[in-house]
Amino acid sequence: MIALGLMSGTSLDGIDAALVDVRPRGSSYALDVLRFTTHALDPQLEAALRAALPPNAGTVAQCARLHHQVGVAFAAAAVATLAGERVDYVASHGQTLFHDGAAHVTLQIGDAFVIREAVGATVCYDFRSADSAAGGHGAPLVPYVDALLLADSGEDRVALNVGGIANVTLLAAGASPVAFDTGPGNMLLDALVRDRTGGAMHFDAEGSLAARGSVHSGLLTAMLRDPYFAQPPPKTTGRERYGMHFIEAHGDLARLSLEDAAATLTELTVATIADALRVAGFEEAFVIVSGGGAFNPELLARLRARLPRARVERSDVMGIRADAKEALAFAVLGYETLRGRPANVRAATGARSSAVLGAIAPHDLRTLLERVERECGGAS
Repeated sequence: MIALGLMSGTSLDGIDAALVDVRPRGSSYALDVLRFTTHALDPQLEAALRAALPPNAGTVAQCARLHHQVGVAFAAAAVATLAGERVDYVASHGQTLFHDGAAHVTLQIGDAFVIREAVGATVCYDFRSADSAAGGHGAPLVPYVDALLLADSGEDRVALNVGGIANVTLLAAGASPVAFDTGPGNMLLDALVRDRTGGAMHFDAEGSLAARGSVHSGLLTAMLRDPYFAQPPPKTTGRERYGMHFIEAHGDLARLSLEDAAATLTELTVATIADALRVAGFEEAFVIVSGGGAFNPELLARLRARLPRARVERSDVMGIRADAKEALAFAVLGYETLRGRPANVRAATGARSSAVLGAIAPHDLRTLLERVERECGGAS
């Protein structure tokens, strides 16, 4: 089955599109990434999203227009990635506009029917709402795929994704996965760099700013007092907590040089990840890193320094491209939707029951489901 996974994260750094050959293998899958592309958001669309995202208060009209505009952008990314090739189905995460996991409220926008009309294929979408309805946080969802693809009966592993928010899946040898958001990933650092450079820079490329700076230990200690970090899982967070307002609340950052501020925020991300793994007893595990942070050598070096007994590697060593992993994961979740199998990890989301995730914008759905049935050999 050829699937297209579409993903845009909290960092707003673009739309990731992974064209994946998905083949059921018992309860798991064999996967090949055939093509991966990233498409930058149109500057006007990005600005409109930032204006509607917390802590700003968007209007209903803004949300409706953005839902359509993001759908158009996702459709364009899909068409460009396919380059005329066929696809059996699309799985779109969409763009999170609001998320309050504890209140079971989540909203991902990006009109799936616009995508369907552009590519002529069934689109699976709105993956988080079913878990929220079952009493969960609606996130994280990728741990289900982490367990399928990365768990090992012989060693403890951690699937670490450092996007706008950092999240971990704890894969204890022979045990069910546990997952949660550790706190800010790249979000605060990206916001700081964008603000300080007037938009000339959008992120700390390869950690070069942080590498030239020094950590302000007093400010780091103050930021680590944020109560989220001490909360036990299940827990999720996002821009509602770690947006630009978090930086403004810690005014001493404004008095630091750009390099020292970047070093301090990078250390905040690393410290909260390492602390979470130590508390969970995973300080000696194999840490498999994906997301934008996987391409920041300064962040990885600092993480290795805080976890000297752990093996820290990009997910590429496991045959999974670090930049494509999230989009690939939603391609798998889309197959689970079509297969009718529950795909939420209750220990990760806090849901009271297992749930089949995702809604379907159908295109010749009968034929697609018959093919799924054949590929799975009639097994659910």
